[in-house]
Amino acid sequence: SQIMATLKTLCFRANTFPDCPSNVTNNKNTRSSNWKPPQAVLKPSLHLPMRSFELKNRTSPEDIKCLRLITAIKTPYLPDGRFDLEAYDDLVNMQIGEGIEGVIVGGTTGEGQLMSWEEHIMLIAHTVNCFGGKIKVIGNTGSNSTREAIHATEQGFAVGMHAALHINPYYGKTSLDGMVAHFQSVLPMGPTIIYNVPSRTGQDIPPHVIQTLAESSNLAGVKECVGNDRIKQYTDNDIVVWSGNDDQCHDARWDYGATGVISVTSNLVPGLMRELMYGLNPRLNSKLLPLIDWLFHMPNPIGLNTALAQLGVVRPVFRLPFVPLPVEKRTEFANIVKAIGREHFVGNKDVEVLDDEDFFLVSRY
Repeated sequence: SQIMATLKTLCFRANTFPDCPSNVTNNKNTRSSNWKPPQAVLKPSLHLPMRSFELKNRTSPEDIKCLRLITAIKTPYLPDGRFDLEAYDDLVNMQIGEGIEGVIVGGTTGEGQLMSWEEHIMLIAHTVNCFGGKIKVIGNTGSNSTREAIHATEQGFAVGMHAALHINPYYGKTSLDGMVAHFQSVLPMGPTIIYNVPSRTGQDIPPHVIQTLAESSNLAGVKECVGNDRIKQYTDNDIVVWSGNDDQCHDARWDYGATGVISVTSNLVPGLMRELMYGLNPRLNSKLLPLIDWLFHMPNPIGLNTALAQLGVVRPVFRLPFVPLPVEKRTEFANIVKAIGREHFVGNKDVEVLDDEDFFLVSRY
């Protein structure tokens, strides 16, 4: 009975609290008719940031700006859907052996969108640990949630990545002012590449947004997929740009001022893509266009995943919703490899036309 009496007293006291604080009124007559809400301001974060200014693994934006060939590296899988780190290490070593200068870890090509953040950060850490002394490791820590982008970027730099790749908020699109505020929330953490691919995000990042962000010394540059005219807008204003379109990257580099390319095709033919970035070579560019067209016949990375499995350098495992290209396209790829020359492709096994039953499709992992 004493407990019940105490509860009644607490309930009574709770009900005596006013509904509104004493300094706020809900009387409409006391408010001026021309009252306007105060302009919103982005308040500084009140929590202590997870940033370190130790020199170990710190990279300046200038070290990123000079990279000509960056591979958006594929993530290979075991039959149960877990990462195949042995195959991954082989892939990265093949890239290093052919002279690529950086990798994007867990990008669209690496299927970061199909990873948990735990997997994602682990793969960035693994790449830094094994290869960070030879190439620049750029972690895709972007998100359509600013909170997630901040947290993932803090973790990525904490495990030693050299730069972050950030996309504008997709699906849950925001205003241009919101886009600027989103990027400004992550730019202070370290060297950053902004990625513009409206075909995937549904929203273009216009040049004036990039010009605003360029006030930060941490903006290393832009991966631009809109086209070479847009690239020239940036290079004319001394903003570093990488082409995000393999079919346009040769001209972007030599006619429009791009620093280089962030490439899907270099997963397959890293040496030939390096040649395109280090020397004017329209003949080689024309020779590679059928391969590039084939790769992007279906949304990336479907073509790449199929091709690497046919070359025998990764197991033929797909995390759904990705599925392999049909057998007629697999036959077409084998013919493309023969036309370009098997020696130019990664791996050392003969290219195969795999059967449908050779592929594993993993829905839960």
